[in-house]
Formats: sequence, structure tokens, C-alpha cells
Amino acid sequence: MFRPRGFADLTNRRVGVYGLGVEGRATVARLATVTTDVVLVDDAPSDPTVLATDHGGLDALLTCDVVLKSPGIPRRSAAVTALEAAAVTVTSALNLWLNDTDRERVIAVTGTKGKSTTTSLIAFFLECLGERAHRVGNIGQPPYDPALDLSTGWIVVEMSSFQCVDIETAPARIVLTSLGADHLDWHGSLEQYHADKLSLTRSAGPHDTFVADSPSVLAAHDQIGGTLHVVPADDHDLAAALRLLGDHSHSNVALALAVVAHATGRTVAQVAEVVRGQSDAFTPLRGRLTLVATADGVRYVDDGLATAVLPTVAALTVFAADPLAIIVGGFDRGVDYQPLVDALRTRTAPVMVVALGPAGQRIHELLLATDVSSQVVADMANAVREARSFVADGGVVLLSPAAPSFDAYRNWEERSADFARWALTTDL
Repeated sequence: MFRPRGFADLTNRRVGVYGLGVEGRATVARLATVTTDVVLVDDAPSDPTVLATDHGGLDALLTCDVVLKSPGIPRRSAAVTALEAAAVTVTSALNLWLNDTDRERVIAVTGTKGKSTTTSLIAFFLECLGERAHRVGNIGQPPYDPALDLSTGWIVVEMSSFQCVDIETAPARIVLTSLGADHLDWHGSLEQYHADKLSLTRSAGPHDTFVADSPSVLAAHDQIGGTLHVVPADDHDLAAALRLLGDHSHSNVALALAVVAHATGRTVAQVAEVVRGQSDAFTPLRGRLTLVATADGVRYVDDGLATAVLPTVAALTVFAADPLAIIVGGFDRGVDYQPLVDALRTRTAPVMVVALGPAGQRIHELLLATDVSSQVVADMANAVREARSFVADGGVVLLSPAAPSFDAYRNWEERSADFARWALTTDL
């Protein structure tokens, strides 16, 4: 079976690109430098030049020397299984890029929650030290996009569990922020999700793995590879200086400090001191407990990037003492919502849940067995209206969905923008 190590191995080969989202389009652009024999396939193509998987697409992929699968295509889908049964190598553009790249310059960040913020923090801390740093992967462009110049500087790559499972060669440094439940529809089970996400740490080559000092992460220590660094929460109080909310922010900051200190040969204290002096220049990510409006004693907070249970539970602790109306739900990918229900049930401050979409319906049904008030609404306008009514005397309206957005929106940004629009509307 032909198995490429890097993009150069694809020279004049017949290559399939399976999945034409952001990553797939970047893959096509990168392949243009090595081969013209490219087959484009997607499960639901919008471009007439792209074959549909079940209308000739799979047959075309079976004629390829190798297929580069986009992250959104499940690793154990029927099509991928059929390709591998026919001895067609299925891998990813990210895997080939890693094999082509100086691993010492790459810092990979993954985790159920906190990976986007931690990626941003690592890049910012490096820049504070006068180092050049690129933020790529889930947080931006795919690193193999030929439009990027990554020839110098550090490369900080945010990786989802979808991407981790295809990686064969480890970057020099890996950061694991947290471990909970997510994407069970893609992975098939919680156990498989953990195994797939942690497979990045077990990839070939010497590397250091920095993990949060949390029970859920440490319970999986036997699945974590590399030289292990367990990082306790930050005690430099940098999170407040960086305008980050929530106790989990102290862990994200600590991980960023630890890996940057390790990469640059400095002490954590030295990095922290430099960062503190430049903390005003850091801009927290949109959609991560971002205050979007304040009116009549009500704060409207966008936590739209919380597409899993773990970050939403963390968000609840940030507003533990406030009257709270929380907007949840979206696309249902089969995760266990009982931990969220338990966190809502044990709150002492007033709380009301406004539910959207199939996931919201399921959360609402679980809450019927508790004394937590909840209701299902049709859209974001109604969600904000009902939430605002509950905290009319003062409190917080929080969008922290614990579910993806693509039942009703193209992406989380569109959903967050819709929330902000209605939060700023006074005549609902």
C-alpha cells in the first residue's frame, strides 16, 4: 500500500480530497504544487465540479493512490472503511504537513474546552517575549494553506479530536487543556472520543506533553504519551490581568506559561513577569464569556464557543451568585447532558433555561424531572426575549449552548452574532 510521508510524495500521484470545507479547499490549493490529478468528493457538494460520495464519488476515490480526508468526515464512516478495505491509504493534509515541518517549532493544543483560548494565550505570550508566533488550525487557517508563510517563527496549532486521530508524527510540544464529552456522534462513544483525542499524544517521535492538573485528565494518564508535565493552575493571577473570566482560565494561563517557558528556555516566573507588563494588549476571544451588552442591570454574555457540556458547566460557576437565564441547545450529537442538568439543579442563585434546537429539547426533557425552570423556544429572538424577562430586575443572560450550531446556523460565529443582535435590540 502506498503511504506518503509528506506532500512531496504525492508528486504526479492521483489524489482524492474527501470533504471540501475550509480544510479541503486549502488541501486542494496545496496539492496544486505537486499534482494535477486530483479527485474532489463531498457528501453534500455545492459545486458541480465536486462529486457526491454516493453518486460516483466513492467509486472515484477508489481509483486514487491516496485520499486526504477533511476533519469533518468521520474516521470510521462507511466510505472511509470501504477505501481502507480496498487498500487505499486515507490520511489528512495536516498529517502530511507535520511530517514536512520542523517539529521543534510546532506547539499543538487540544482539549474538550479551552483549546482556542490557550492557543491564543501561547501565541500572545511568545509575542510578548519578542518571538514570532502563528496561530493556525481550528483557530484560523489550516497550516498547510499555501497562502501562509510559516517559514519562520513558532507555529501554534489548535487541533480538534477530528484532526488528532489522523496524526502519525507528534509535534515537539503538545498541550491538553481538558477532557470531557464531545462529538460522540463522530467518534461513536465517550471512550473512543477520549482515545482519539489522546492519540495525538501517542504519536511517533520524542515530545513533551503538558496537561492540566485535573481529575478527568489524570484519570486517563495511561493513554497519554510523551514526556508528561502536569501543570497546576496559575498562581500569578494573570487571568484577571488578561481579562479572562472563570476558574478554568487559571488553568489555561498556567498551561500557556509552562509550554512557552519550556520552548524558550525561560522560567515560568520570567514569562509571567513579561506578560503582565503587556497584558493590556491581549484581546480575549469572541464567544468565550464575552460581554456584548449591558442594559437596565442585565449583562448579556456570549459564550457561543461552548459547544460541549464541560465549558458550559464551567461558565455556570463564573455566574454562581447571579440570577441567570441561560440559552442552551442546538445540533444534537448525542452527548450526555446529565452533568449539565446536575450543575443547573444544584445552583443556589435563581436560574432559568431557554432551550433551542434538538439538543435543547433533550436538555429541557431532562430538566422536567428537576425543579429548574426551562422552556423550549423556536429561535434566538424568542430565546433572548424570554431570558431577558426572567432577569428583568438584574442578572445575566448567558448564551452557552453546550451544543454545536449547525442545526440552524452555518457556524458558531453566526449564532453568536444573532445573539448579540437581539441582545442589543431594546424592543423585543
